[in-house]
Order: sequence, then structure tokens, then C-alpha cells
Amino acid sequence: MVLVVTLRCHGCPTPAIVAAFGLDERTVAAWLHRAGGHAARVHAAVVETGQVELGQVQVDEICVKVCRGRLWQAMALAVPSRLWLGGDLSPARDGALVTATLRRVAACAASAALLLCVDGFAAYVGAVRTVFRVALRTGRPGRPRLVLPETVLLAQVVKSHQGRRLVDVTRRVVFGTAEAVTDAIAATRGGTQINTSSIERLNATFRAALAPLTRRGRRLAHGAALLTSGMGLVGTTYNMCWPHARLRLRARGRRTWQERTPAMAADLTDHVWTMDELLRYRVPRRRVRPRRVRRTTSAGYARRDGGAPKLLPRRSPHDHGFVECYPGPAHYKPPMSRDRAIKWI
Repeated sequence: MVLVVTLRCHGCPTPAIVAAFGLDERTVAAWLHRAGGHAARVHAAVVETGQVELGQVQVDEICVKVCRGRLWQAMALAVPSRLWLGGDLSPARDGALVTATLRRVAACAASAALLLCVDGFAAYVGAVRTVFRVALRTGRPGRPRLVLPETVLLAQVVKSHQGRRLVDVTRRVVFGTAEAVTDAIAATRGGTQINTSSIERLNATFRAALAPLTRRGRRLAHGAALLTSGMGLVGTTYNMCWPHARLRLRARGRRTWQERTPAMAADLTDHVWTMDELLRYRVPRRRVRPRRVRRTTSAGYARRDGGAPKLLPRRSPHDHGFVECYPGPAHYKPPMSRDRAIKWI
């Protein structure tokens, strides 16, 4: 299974795996779904823990052709560490898609100081306000006003096309100042101006690994389940198992290089994982506190464990101005002597 999943992560088509190993296509698809679900849980347990200093984040969407329709896939990338922060699928390119992706970014962020570089899609403006706004405490009574922190910057790259030809590129700052955006780009080594080149390179990596993502291919995806599993598997493998050429460090006193993965650059792991180590990683379970169940007897009154039953008022079906209080069991004596008390409200 490990060898087959490794080949699928590197873009090997399923017919080639079936011909080489003598497996059934359904077996290969089942292994991919299981590995993709496990990789998504590993990503949530390791990356989405609020421990990553993001600095600069780039978000982009790509169109995926599936049988009987299209899907939109949005993904986010941390530029300093080249860490894949997650992605989401949606049948439409709308605000819900980018909001879900930005929520993944917020789950990974260790602080609220970050620069978001996106394309010219107008839904990003409202999505950033929704996800990253915080309550402004003034000490006055009432609900506090929600505002966007000054440390959250948003910049857009608007591309104008004429047919299939790029004719103009406009860069604009939506939240923050131009000086703050320039300083954030220089601090994160993300170039010299506003761009989305890093996330576009990541899109090319995903297109090479997943056949349904190619622009002009014949391998269409049969639904969103396969794309979700493939995206989680390739993204987690990219973070944990694939060394990045831009992240390597020169060894001290040697003429060799120390290979690093995006997870190592983000201080989430200390070595390059193998595919076997990724698939055998045990995800810790979340502890859930058991809820106290409030028991209700057949007579219509509620009581806690070990406590005396309480009278529950019931509205009279004959007159809406009265509430009938029904007594407890035989061993419990209500404070009133009558078997049935009618209380005026």
C-alpha cells in the first residue's frame, strides 16, 4: 500500500499501477481515500494548531473539471516556510469558498500579524473582515464592535485579460498602507512587489501530482470525494515528506546542504518524514467532556441525579393565562397540600 500511495502522490496514473501490480482499480481508489483521510487528520493535528508564524500568506483558486460539471479548489500557502495551510472545494467560486479557506489560515496562525496576497476576486475583502475581525472592548455595556486589526494587511493582484492574452496587471492595497505591505514583503522574502507567484507554483505542483487538475487533460474526476482525498494526501506529503529547494541550509564547515521540508522550516517537525512514517502516524484523539444528561420522568418533571424532583410548569390547554404545576411521585411531597395546584402567572 505504501508504494502505491507514493506513486499516486507523484502523479502515477491508476491504469499504470493496475498494470504493474495487478491490482483492481477499486482497490487503488479505496487506498487513496483511506490515505487521504488519514493525511487530512495529520494535517489538522500538526499544522492547524495555531503555532505557525505565517508572515505572508498567498491564496488562490483553480477550476477543476469533473464529470457533469466543474469545481473550484482554493488553497493557501505561507510564503516564508512554503507551508501548505490547507484547501477547500466548492461547486461555485463565491465568498463561502474563500471564507472557509481563510478560516484554515486563521487556525494555523500563531499571531494576527500577517499579509494576505490574493487575486482580484472581490469576495476576499468581505471574507477577511469576517474571519480576522476582533471585538473592540471599550468598557461600555452592550455588544462590542467588531473591527479588523491593523496588523492584518490585504493586497490584491488584478490581472486583465483580452481573450487568452494578459494585457495589464494592477496591484492595489486594500487593508493597510503601502509602506506596511512593502515592509512585510521584504521581511518574508516574498519578492520585491505584491505577487502571488508562490501559490501559483504550488498549483503547478498539485497539477503534476493529480491528473484531474491538469488544464487540458482527459482524466476527469468522478466527484469531489476523490479530489478531497487527493488534495489532502498531496498537501500533507508536500509538507512533511518532500524537501524544498528554497528551504535548504548550508551545513556548517561543509560543502553540503541540509534538506528541509516546509514543516521543518515552520518548526513543526525535526526531520524529513517518509511515506511509511506519515501513514503510520497516530493522530491523538481530542478529549471531549461528557455532557450531563437531564433526566425527565414520565410525569413531566425534571430532576438531577441524586436530587429531589422539581415541578415543571405546563400551560393549560383551556386558558393561556394559567400554568399547571404537576406534583412529583408518591414519595415526594410538594410544598403545597393540594394534589394539583394552579398558579397564576
